[in-house]
Amino acid sequence: MSLINVSKLTFAYDGSYDNIFENVSFQMDSDWKLGFTGRNGRGKTTFLNLLLGKYEYSGTISANVNFEYFPFHVEHREMNTLDVIGDIYPDYVHWELMRELSLLKVTEDVLYRPFDSLSNGEQTKVLLAALFLKENSFLLIDEPTNHLDMDARKLVSDYLRSKSGFILVSHDRSFLDNCVDHILSINKTNVDIQKGNFSDWWENKQRQDNFELAENDKLRKDIKRLSEASKRTSDWSHEVEKTKNGTRNSGSKVDKGYIGHKAAKMMKRSKSIENRQQAAMDEKSTLLKNVESSDSLKISQLAFHKNQLAELDHVSIHYGEKTVCEDISFTIEQGDRIALSGRNGSGKSSIIKLICGEPISYTGTFHKGSQLKISYVSQDTSHLKGNLTDYARIHGIEESLFKAILRKLDFSRVQFEKDISSYSGGQKKKVLIAKSLCENNVHLHIWDEPLNFIDVISRMQIEELLLEYSPTILFVEHDREFCNNIATKTIALR
Repeated sequence: MSLINVSKLTFAYDGSYDNIFENVSFQMDSDWKLGFTGRNGRGKTTFLNLLLGKYEYSGTISANVNFEYFPFHVEHREMNTLDVIGDIYPDYVHWELMRELSLLKVTEDVLYRPFDSLSNGEQTKVLLAALFLKENSFLLIDEPTNHLDMDARKLVSDYLRSKSGFILVSHDRSFLDNCVDHILSINKTNVDIQKGNFSDWWENKQRQDNFELAENDKLRKDIKRLSEASKRTSDWSHEVEKTKNGTRNSGSKVDKGYIGHKAAKMMKRSKSIENRQQAAMDEKSTLLKNVESSDSLKISQLAFHKNQLAELDHVSIHYGEKTVCEDISFTIEQGDRIALSGRNGSGKSSIIKLICGEPISYTGTFHKGSQLKISYVSQDTSHLKGNLTDYARIHGIEESLFKAILRKLDFSRVQFEKDISSYSGGQKKKVLIAKSLCENNVHLHIWDEPLNFIDVISRMQIEELLLEYSPTILFVEHDREFCNNIATKTIALR
């Protein structure tokens, strides 16, 4: 066990006027299992890179351990997996590798296949096994769940629960709850560590938010009272000051010295109250410091002229001689929120392509409403580029609504000026979701793994939206909590 000390850490990227971290200090124990959370763009990956020594910064980071980052960069993906592991960790012991692979339920034959022939899930598990072979290392695990289906996420979460000494970046609540004992959170104004899993942290955060909101409400009332008192006092001293050049009711000449002295006292008292008001306003600015913006979002979805939007009856999908899924039957009716579940490779994306109208070979019966309008969110964000204004114009959506939704999903206004290609993975996904929510004349939303890279607070916000407005939606998502909260039906592909 050793301590990792972060003291007065300050960092900004070259050319940026805004610090990502400013005078941040905290301690971590190298035996902890830390879940790392924070909204997209707050600096989680940046902090991991600072631990790795990739950037210059002010302040100090001291530790008696080596930092190792996941996922590893695999330069020669065509090599056999065993050789890839050898490049990552030349001194590994084979039986130890086999032990780790066994825990992750990866068979030995995988080692003798080209790495790029492995599925995304197999690649993730192999690289995790290699990571945990390293001794005297504190492990930085950056979003390992994005290519894992629900079963694989549970397996990897159980695996990590048996380990210690890592920071885990993940936005999957169930995943974090199962395998971490501390939460490291990047908040709006500070970095904080709390003992417990994600649910413990979230409960504490809500309690703190409610306290800040109550304090803010009380302070607003105090400011209003002080403002009114200040105005009355200011009016009083002003009226007294005016009498210096006037006369008393009796007609006698006024004592300007006396009146001036009295006015000065009133002005001083007024100024004192104004200072109290300003101090209260300054205090107000320190409240709500970490209350996250989670305003409700609004969408409208057209009602289709028929209750049934689409039907699959004993559908099987084929690629050449390969059948990816078979004997699939379900209907999509208005108001359905359907989770399409199954392991990677079970045909989920193929079903989506069929419903969206892409040319695809299938047998069985498929019917879709002839005038059905679909809004589709794909897994892929690599095509996104240009500025948001042009993007809105090209796709025929209302720019002000589009940007308002992004603002509520924690986009800063400075992001509106940047090229979309420079956004983080989570921010790009938010662009696709905001576009989908803005599209007019839509009867059905189809979202294919929409939450990859999206921060947990935005996930909760999207959940609230879908529950409040109940749009008809078919979605593929491996976040167990999201599916449990949203789905009215689950179609499991096997």
